[in-house]
Amino acid sequence: MMQGSNPNGRAAFLDTLSPEARAAFARLGTRRRYAVGDVLIHEGDHAEELVVLHKGLVKVTVRLDRDRVLLRDIRIAGDVVGEVAAMGVGPRSATVTSCGDVSATVVPRNELEPFFLAHPDASLALSRMLCGRLRRADRLRLELGEYPVPVRLARVLVELAESYGRAKWTLRGPDWNRMHIDVNLSQSEFAALTASTTHTVHKALAQLRKDEIITTGLRQTSIRDMARLREAALLSVPAA
Repeated sequence: MMQGSNPNGRAAFLDTLSPEARAAFARLGTRRRYAVGDVLIHEGDHAEELVVLHKGLVKVTVRLDRDRVLLRDIRIAGDVVGEVAAMGVGPRSATVTSCGDVSATVVPRNELEPFFLAHPDASLALSRMLCGRLRRADRLRLELGEYPVPVRLARVLVELAESYGRAKWTLRGPDWNRMHIDVNLSQSEFAALTASTTHTVHKALAQLRKDEIITTGLRQTSIRDMARLREAALLSVPAA
């Protein structure tokens, strides 16, 4: 784990595998590289391949209509994408696009099935990951109707910090109340994650900056006070 990386972040799929299963999994598929803006997976395609991310991050989007696209999730190194279609359950349900330089392995279904038969613990790990994503998707849908945009934005920032945050390093060790989010998102992408408009997100971010809870730069976000951000998100603050 990198210095100051978040021990409470969402576990990446590769990190949940046993050493034996991970070594066997590493022998599958074909290694590929993608540049920023490259599409790894196209929504609606019938390809049955699993994509394993080794370096970089991607965004998962869904087209709502001709002019609107919803940013559904962010995935980082160690995660997998395209797992549902890879199991033979219909066409691709989303588009996956590189947000920078990405290194990944593309594993066809005909290699996956014998691997999972030989390593049932890996199959269980994938099932648990899918269940976690479904629970998260259900929770996000409920929150979109339950809370105003400032609260939804604060919740997105909390989740990004807890999943991909890097603590400010001090002489006494990592300070988890002050974090940098290692995911570069524009205001329009924050708007997509919160199902709001860019103008509304701009105002909500400005208020969080004014309250000295966050700082922002060019597609950069840092948390100055995680406890107060959780309060803004109407989440309980963990006991020290």
